[in-house]
Amino acid sequence: MKIGFIGLGNMGGPMAANLVKAGHEVTGFDTVVRPEGVRMAASAADASRDADVVITMLPNGAIVDAVTSEVIPAMTRGAVLCDCSTVEVETARLVAKRAGAAGLLAADAPVSGGIGGAAAGTLTFMVGAEPATFARLEPVLQAMGKRIVHCGNPGAGQAAKICNNMILGVTMIATCEAFALADKLGLSRQSMFDVVSTSSGYSWTMNAYCPAPGIGPQSPADNGYRPGFASELMLKDLTLSQAAAEAADADTPMGALARELYKRFVEDEDGRGKDFSAMLPRFEKRHRSA
Repeated sequence: MKIGFIGLGNMGGPMAANLVKAGHEVTGFDTVVRPEGVRMAASAADASRDADVVITMLPNGAIVDAVTSEVIPAMTRGAVLCDCSTVEVETARLVAKRAGAAGLLAADAPVSGGIGGAAAGTLTFMVGAEPATFARLEPVLQAMGKRIVHCGNPGAGQAAKICNNMILGVTMIATCEAFALADKLGLSRQSMFDVVSTSSGYSWTMNAYCPAPGIGPQSPADNGYRPGFASELMLKDLTLSQAAAEAADADTPMGALARELYKRFVEDEDGRGKDFSAMLPRFEKRHRSA
Protein backbone atom coordinates (compact mmCIF):
# COMPACT_ATOMS: atom_id res chain seq x y z
CA MET A 1 0.00 0.00 0.00
CA LYS A 2 0.94 3.66 -0.26
CA ILE A 3 1.21 4.91 3.32
CA GLY A 4 1.73 8.41 4.66
CA PHE A 5 3.31 8.50 8.11
CA ILE A 6 3.23 11.71 10.15
CA GLY A 7 5.40 11.79 13.29
CA LEU A 8 8.62 9.79 13.04
CA GLY A 9 10.04 10.06 16.55
CA ASN A 10 11.05 7.33 19.00
CA MET A 11 7.89 5.35 18.28
CA GLY A 12 6.87 6.46 14.80
CA GLY A 13 10.33 6.06 13.24
CA PRO A 14 10.70 2.32 13.88
CA MET A 15 7.02 1.73 13.13
CA ALA A 16 7.47 3.33 9.70
CA ALA A 17 10.65 1.31 9.16
CA ASN A 18 8.71 -1.92 9.78
CA LEU A 19 6.14 -0.86 7.19
CA VAL A 20 8.96 -0.38 4.68
CA LYS A 21 10.35 -3.83 5.55
CA ALA A 22 6.90 -5.29 4.89
CA GLY A 23 7.00 -3.89 1.36
CA HIS A 24 4.77 -0.84 1.74
CA GLU A 25 5.61 2.44 0.02
CA VAL A 26 5.99 4.89 2.91
CA THR A 27 6.18 8.66 2.63
CA GLY A 28 6.86 10.39 5.92
CA PHE A 29 6.87 13.80 7.49
CA ASP A 30 8.35 15.01 10.77
CA THR A 31 9.46 18.44 11.95
CA VAL A 32 12.65 17.08 13.55
CA VAL A 33 13.82 13.62 12.44
CA ARG A 34 14.39 11.96 9.05
CA PRO A 35 14.69 8.18 9.54
CA GLU A 36 16.52 6.08 6.96
CA GLY A 37 14.43 4.14 4.48
CA VAL A 38 11.43 6.47 4.55
CA ARG A 39 10.90 8.89 1.67
CA MET A 40 10.36 12.30 3.25
CA ALA A 41 7.79 14.88 2.16
CA ALA A 42 7.92 18.64 2.60
CA SER A 43 4.73 18.76 4.67
CA ALA A 44 2.17 16.57 6.38
CA ALA A 45 -0.29 17.30 3.57
CA ASP A 46 2.26 16.27 0.94
CA ALA A 47 2.91 12.98 2.76
CA SER A 48 -0.82 12.26 2.70
CA ARG A 49 -1.62 12.84 -0.97
CA ASP A 50 -2.64 9.70 -2.87
CA ALA A 51 -2.01 7.51 0.20
CA ASP A 52 -4.19 4.48 0.85
CA VAL A 53 -3.57 4.90 4.60
CA VAL A 54 -2.28 7.87 6.58
CA ILE A 55 -0.88 7.12 10.04
CA THR A 56 -0.21 9.77 12.67
CA MET A 57 1.92 9.25 15.78
CA LEU A 58 1.98 12.55 17.65
CA PRO A 59 2.57 13.88 21.19
CA ASN A 60 -0.88 15.11 22.23
CA GLY A 61 -4.46 15.81 21.24
CA ALA A 62 -3.93 19.46 20.29
CA ILE A 63 -1.24 18.47 17.78
CA VAL A 64 -3.38 15.60 16.45
CA ASP A 65 -6.27 18.05 15.95
CA ALA A 66 -4.04 20.52 14.09
CA VAL A 67 -2.27 17.93 11.93
CA THR A 68 -5.40 16.03 10.94
CA SER A 69 -7.05 19.32 10.01
CA GLU A 70 -4.16 19.77 7.56
CA VAL A 71 -4.05 16.26 6.11
CA ILE A 72 -7.76 15.45 5.75
CA PRO A 73 -8.29 17.88 2.83
CA ALA A 74 -5.20 16.43 1.07
CA MET A 75 -6.31 12.79 1.35
CA THR A 76 -8.10 10.79 -1.35
CA ARG A 77 -11.73 9.91 -0.68
CA GLY A 78 -12.03 6.36 0.64
CA ALA A 79 -8.55 6.36 2.21
CA VAL A 80 -8.03 5.48 5.88
CA LEU A 81 -6.82 7.96 8.50
CA CYS A 82 -5.34 6.08 11.48
CA ASP A 83 -4.17 7.95 14.56
CA CYS A 84 -1.81 5.89 16.74
CA SER A 85 -1.20 8.67 19.26
CA THR A 86 -2.57 8.48 22.79
CA VAL A 87 -5.08 11.32 23.09
CA GLU A 88 -8.45 12.21 24.57
CA VAL A 89 -11.39 9.98 23.64
CA GLU A 90 -13.31 13.02 22.48
CA THR A 91 -10.43 14.10 20.22
CA ALA A 92 -10.48 10.66 18.57
CA ARG A 93 -14.23 10.90 17.99
CA LEU A 94 -13.94 14.46 16.64
CA VAL A 95 -11.22 13.45 14.17
CA ALA A 96 -13.28 10.45 13.03
CA LYS A 97 -16.32 12.66 12.47
CA ARG A 98 -14.26 15.20 10.52
CA ALA A 99 -12.71 12.45 8.41
CA GLY A 100 -16.10 10.89 7.70
CA ALA A 101 -17.48 14.20 6.51
CA ALA A 102 -14.62 14.35 3.98
CA GLY A 103 -15.37 10.87 2.64
CA LEU A 104 -12.56 9.15 4.55
CA LEU A 105 -12.47 6.17 6.88
CA ALA A 106 -11.01 6.72 10.36
CA ALA A 107 -9.52 4.75 13.21
CA ASP A 108 -7.87 5.47 16.52
CA ALA A 109 -5.22 2.84 17.25
CA PRO A 110 -3.06 3.70 20.27
CA VAL A 111 -0.30 1.24 21.09
CA SER A 112 1.29 -0.59 23.99
CA GLY A 113 4.78 -2.06 23.98
CA GLY A 114 7.08 0.94 24.10
CA ILE A 115 10.13 1.76 22.00
CA GLY A 116 11.34 -1.85 22.11
CA GLY A 117 8.03 -3.13 20.79
CA ALA A 118 8.01 -0.50 18.06
CA ALA A 119 11.48 -1.58 16.89
CA ALA A 120 10.70 -5.30 17.10
CA GLY A 121 7.27 -5.01 15.45
CA THR A 122 5.57 -6.54 18.49
CA LEU A 123 3.27 -3.69 19.54
CA THR A 124 -0.29 -4.22 20.73
CA PHE A 125 -2.77 -2.01 18.86
CA MET A 126 -6.08 -1.08 20.49
CA VAL A 127 -8.29 -0.09 17.58
CA GLY A 128 -11.44 1.99 17.54
CA ALA A 129 -13.04 1.83 14.09
CA GLU A 130 -16.07 0.68 12.14
CA PRO A 131 -15.74 -3.06 11.32
CA ALA A 132 -15.14 -2.46 7.59
CA THR A 133 -12.44 0.10 8.36
CA PHE A 134 -10.76 -2.30 10.77
CA ALA A 135 -10.73 -5.03 8.12
CA ARG A 136 -8.90 -2.73 5.70
CA LEU A 137 -6.47 -1.47 8.31
CA GLU A 138 -5.58 -4.71 10.07
CA PRO A 139 -3.02 -5.97 7.49
CA VAL A 140 -1.13 -2.67 7.78
CA LEU A 141 -1.05 -2.81 11.57
CA GLN A 142 0.15 -6.42 11.46
CA ALA A 143 3.40 -5.18 9.91
CA MET A 144 4.03 -3.18 13.10
CA GLY A 145 2.39 -5.25 15.83
CA LYS A 146 1.95 -8.70 17.28
CA ARG A 147 -1.58 -8.25 18.65
CA ILE A 148 -4.29 -6.19 16.96
CA VAL A 149 -7.47 -5.81 19.04
CA HIS A 150 -10.67 -4.33 17.61
CA CYS A 151 -12.13 -2.59 20.67
CA GLY A 152 -15.21 -1.05 19.05
CA ASN A 153 -16.18 2.04 17.11
CA PRO A 154 -14.11 5.28 16.90
CA GLY A 155 -12.91 6.34 20.36
CA ALA A 156 -12.90 2.82 21.75
CA GLY A 157 -9.19 2.34 21.15
CA GLN A 158 -8.35 5.41 23.22
CA ALA A 159 -10.78 4.30 25.92
CA ALA A 160 -9.03 0.92 26.16
CA LYS A 161 -5.59 2.53 26.28
CA ILE A 162 -6.34 4.98 29.09
CA CYS A 163 -8.20 2.38 31.18
CA ASN A 164 -5.28 -0.04 30.80
CA ASN A 165 -2.72 2.59 31.74
CA MET A 166 -4.76 3.77 34.71
CA ILE A 167 -4.52 0.21 36.05
CA LEU A 168 -0.79 0.19 35.23
CA GLY A 169 -0.10 3.44 37.07
CA VAL A 170 -2.08 2.45 40.16
CA THR A 171 -0.52 -1.03 40.24
CA MET A 172 3.04 0.27 39.91
CA ILE A 173 2.52 2.61 42.86
CA ALA A 174 1.13 -0.25 44.97
CA THR A 175 4.05 -2.49 43.97
CA CYS A 176 6.61 0.16 44.89
CA GLU A 177 4.87 0.92 48.19
CA ALA A 178 4.89 -2.76 49.09
CA PHE A 179 8.61 -3.15 48.36
CA ALA A 180 9.40 -0.08 50.47
CA LEU A 181 7.27 -1.45 53.32
CA ALA A 182 8.94 -4.86 53.04
CA ASP A 183 12.34 -3.16 53.34
CA LYS A 184 11.32 -1.43 56.54
CA LEU A 185 9.91 -4.66 57.95
CA GLY A 186 13.19 -6.48 57.31
CA LEU A 187 11.85 -8.73 54.55
CA SER A 188 14.33 -9.35 51.74
CA ARG A 189 13.29 -8.17 48.30
CA GLN A 190 13.94 -11.61 46.86
CA SER A 191 11.61 -13.21 49.40
CA MET A 192 9.03 -10.54 48.71
CA PHE A 193 9.22 -11.28 44.98
CA ASP A 194 9.19 -15.06 45.41
CA VAL A 195 5.99 -14.89 47.46
CA VAL A 196 4.07 -12.13 45.68
CA SER A 197 4.92 -13.24 42.14
CA THR A 198 3.34 -16.63 42.83
CA SER A 199 0.49 -15.50 45.08
CA SER A 200 -2.56 -13.28 44.96
CA GLY A 201 -0.41 -10.16 44.62
CA TYR A 202 0.73 -11.34 41.18
CA SER A 203 0.74 -8.48 38.64
CA TRP A 204 2.51 -7.35 35.49
CA THR A 205 4.35 -4.65 37.44
CA MET A 206 5.72 -7.30 39.82
CA ASN A 207 6.28 -10.27 37.53
CA ALA A 208 7.32 -8.71 34.22
CA TYR A 209 8.53 -5.20 35.12
CA CYS A 210 9.71 -5.47 38.69
CA PRO A 211 10.74 -2.04 40.05
CA ALA A 212 13.42 -3.53 42.36
CA PRO A 213 16.90 -3.82 40.79
CA GLY A 214 18.27 -7.36 40.52
CA ILE A 215 14.91 -8.98 41.20
CA GLY A 216 12.91 -10.85 38.57
CA PRO A 217 13.34 -10.35 34.80
CA GLN A 218 15.47 -7.51 33.44
CA SER A 219 13.65 -4.17 33.65
CA PRO A 220 14.51 -0.44 33.65
CA ALA A 221 15.29 -0.79 37.39
CA ASP A 222 18.39 -2.75 36.31
CA ASN A 223 19.49 0.14 34.09
CA GLY A 224 19.38 3.01 36.56
CA TYR A 225 15.66 3.54 35.83
CA ARG A 226 16.37 4.81 32.33
CA PRO A 227 12.90 4.86 30.83
CA GLY A 228 11.20 2.12 29.00
CA PHE A 229 8.07 4.14 29.79
CA ALA A 230 8.86 7.59 31.17
CA SER A 231 7.15 8.97 34.26
CA GLU A 232 5.96 12.02 32.34
CA LEU A 233 4.20 9.73 29.83
CA MET A 234 2.47 7.93 32.68
CA LEU A 235 1.41 11.32 34.02
CA LYS A 236 0.01 12.20 30.58
CA ASP A 237 -2.02 8.98 30.41
CA LEU A 238 -3.31 9.30 33.97
CA THR A 239 -4.35 12.88 33.18
CA LEU A 240 -6.24 11.61 30.13
CA SER A 241 -7.94 8.95 32.27
CA GLN A 242 -9.13 11.54 34.76
CA ALA A 243 -10.40 13.87 32.04
CA ALA A 244 -12.36 10.93 30.61
CA ALA A 245 -13.64 9.99 34.06
CA GLU A 246 -14.87 13.52 34.64
CA ALA A 247 -16.61 13.61 31.26
CA ALA A 248 -18.24 10.22 31.92
CA ASP A 249 -19.11 11.01 35.57
CA ALA A 250 -17.07 7.97 36.70
CA ASP A 251 -15.71 7.65 40.24
CA THR A 252 -11.99 6.77 39.95
CA PRO A 253 -10.36 7.67 43.31
CA MET A 254 -7.32 5.42 42.86
CA GLY A 255 -6.71 6.76 39.36
CA ALA A 256 -7.02 10.31 40.63
CA LEU A 257 -4.56 9.69 43.47
CA ALA A 258 -2.10 7.97 41.13
CA ARG A 259 -2.22 11.02 38.87
CA GLU A 260 -1.48 13.36 41.78
CA LEU A 261 1.47 11.22 42.92
CA TYR A 262 2.99 11.09 39.44
CA LYS A 263 2.37 14.83 38.99
CA ARG A 264 4.31 15.52 42.19
CA PHE A 265 7.01 13.03 41.17
CA VAL A 266 7.50 14.59 37.72
CA GLU A 267 7.02 18.27 38.50
CA ASP A 268 8.34 18.70 42.05
CA GLU A 269 10.67 15.77 42.68
CA ASP A 270 13.23 14.07 40.44
CA GLY A 271 10.99 11.86 38.34
CA ARG A 272 11.19 13.63 34.98
CA GLY A 273 13.22 11.59 32.52
CA LYS A 274 13.08 8.46 34.69
CA ASP A 275 11.08 5.30 34.20
CA PHE A 276 7.70 5.22 35.88
CA SER A 277 8.98 2.39 38.10
CA ALA A 278 11.41 4.87 39.72
CA MET A 279 8.62 5.41 42.22
CA LEU A 280 10.39 2.71 44.28
CA PRO A 281 13.47 4.79 45.23
CA ARG A 282 11.04 7.65 45.88
CA PHE A 283 9.14 5.62 48.46
CA GLU A 284 12.38 4.23 49.94
CA LYS A 285 13.39 7.73 50.99
CA ARG A 286 10.04 8.74 52.47
CA HIS A 287 8.58 8.25 55.94
CA ARG A 288 5.05 7.94 57.22
CA SER A 289 4.68 11.67 57.98
CA ALA A 290 6.15 12.79 54.62
